[in-house]
Amino acid sequence: MSDFKLPTYFVSHGGGPWPYMAGEFRSAMTQLEQSLLRMRRELGDVPKAALVVTGHWEERGLAVSSGEKPGMVYDYYGFPDYLYRIKYAAPGSPELARRVQDLLLAAGISARSDPARGFDHGTFSVMKPLYPEETLPIVQLSIDASFDPALHLRMGRALAPLRAEGVVIIGSGLSFHNLRLMREAAGYEASRQFDAWLHSSLTEESSEKRAERLTHWRDAPAARIAHPRADHLLPLMTVVGAAWEEPGEKTYHEQAFFGGLTVSSFRFGKPPAPVPS
Repeated sequence: MSDFKLPTYFVSHGGGPWPYMAGEFRSAMTQLEQSLLRMRRELGDVPKAALVVTGHWEERGLAVSSGEKPGMVYDYYGFPDYLYRIKYAAPGSPELARRVQDLLLAAGISARSDPARGFDHGTFSVMKPLYPEETLPIVQLSIDASFDPALHLRMGRALAPLRAEGVVIIGSGLSFHNLRLMREAAGYEASRQFDAWLHSSLTEESSEKRAERLTHWRDAPAARIAHPRADHLLPLMTVVGAAWEEPGEKTYHEQAFFGGLTVSSFRFGKPPAPVPS
């Protein structure tokens, strides 16, 4: 029996429902899209299911999507009407949802089942390029509205066994998320400073030091400018927790996102089939 464990991923998921768009907005996501296509190539057909920790689902206490046929959550605004009718038709997995609940409960963390929760754009904006065939079962896990980084690291440690069970754990957020400064020079500089700290913390530190830094992420350079709220950063904590001893590697990086933002994605652990960058 193989002792291989799938890697975990933190993905900066881009803007709105971009995979369903054309034109300039879609073109602005080209580097992100290419990184997701590389991610699929390195994963191959190994994953049996995906668990997506999405920064677009906050609950007081955790919740797990458990429906067999999830619907859609159009959690964005200001886009053309047709983008509120798109569908991502991948199945859910009540069995995986129960497994997630059981693992969390064994670690003293409760999570309620939500059979009505649909795919939000933190999920389908990532999974559409990754699995356009829409056949891989997907379960979503919320973040906790306490925004406690230590809790989200513990969540990941509890969920780590899923990696050896064929489940790829994906944290979907954004390494910079200050909508007010998305196209401002102050945002560009803050994103650069925070990204440099994030890179050194995730790729150059020991497991313990990495966790310590993430627990105290608010002390990082430009942290509260880069993330006035922690919602798009907390999925990172969970995928790091699930790959506690695994090194981090940057899988996507650009310095002109929305005009001048520095944003990144990361992988923790070795993929089944490494491919050239």
